[in-house]
Amino acid sequence: MFNSLTFSIIVFIGAALVIVMAGTKLTRLADTLADQTGLGEALFGVLLLAGATSLPDFAATLSASMDSRPDLAMSNVMGSMAVNLVFLGIADIVYRKANLEHAAASTVNLTLAGLLIALLTLPLLAVFTPSITFFNIHPITPVIIAAYLFGLHLVLRSESKPMWFPRQTFQTVADEPIQQHYESLSAVWLGFIIMALFTGIAGWFLMEAAKEIADQTGMSETLVGGLFTALATSTPELVTTIAAIRIGALTLAVSNIFGTNCFNILVVAAADAGYSEGSIYHDMAPMQMTWGLVAILMTAILLLGMLRRQTYGIGRIGFESALILGVYFSALSLVVVSV
Repeated sequence: MFNSLTFSIIVFIGAALVIVMAGTKLTRLADTLADQTGLGEALFGVLLLAGATSLPDFAATLSASMDSRPDLAMSNVMGSMAVNLVFLGIADIVYRKANLEHAAASTVNLTLAGLLIALLTLPLLAVFTPSITFFNIHPITPVIIAAYLFGLHLVLRSESKPMWFPRQTFQTVADEPIQQHYESLSAVWLGFIIMALFTGIAGWFLMEAAKEIADQTGMSETLVGGLFTALATSTPELVTTIAAIRIGALTLAVSNIFGTNCFNILVVAAADAGYSEGSIYHDMAPMQMTWGLVAILMTAILLLGMLRRQTYGIGRIGFESALILGVYFSALSLVVVSV
């Protein structure tokens, strides 16, 4: 689409800025809607904010898969999931009152973490299955969709009829809706939809520019997708998470990250459906599995941290945040050296 490297870089940066600005606005609109609709921060973060902030990943990944670039597509979505978990570690650093996973304890977040580990194993298992497709779709793809929907049912169930309750402490920040909002519900919904569309369109432009940058510079698509586009398309999660913390919506901050990663598994399914040359799981380079495995390890660490609920750790952050940051940058070094 773009013929000039300089122009492609400008478009890439411009699209990333649009994603950042729209993501900031999305957070405040989401917090308002969580109160006005009665869904609460946890469920709104899972059901709607996660989908909205995943639109750049969806547009970018689908664009790459339809252009028969399996490495670029899968490294983008898998890399984005690892980056999103890093953002929780960064958010823990930003929130100085206590360990973020301690303060935002909820059964929904625990359920989401377990669901994410289960969902992440499915595309990795597909790599070791026979390379067969039906209508150019691998059999694991509909299984991924069904597993996500069943997991969503479990999440909703854990919110409506929880069987476990986090112990309330002085550092726990409960989701307490603000009763009075001056904006009309229809106006807030309209703003939310518009901002979501902006992020999705910007994500598509971002990937189109990334393709040209990879072609012009000769950089590995694994590196471009797993690092540059993954960081750029994941900026809504960072922006919305930090913004949510600043307005005191801690449950929204954490559930948005886990919900987004669970939703991104649907992006993996969409990538396989949009790939016209067979099974995308078998055509991608084995290196793409690294990001999926790293995301599983990081999620498991965060799950342990949410169960332990350490109030303070070294530097006033939880042990799980320090570990996931170490795991991510170690994996990133491995990928850079390998490609």
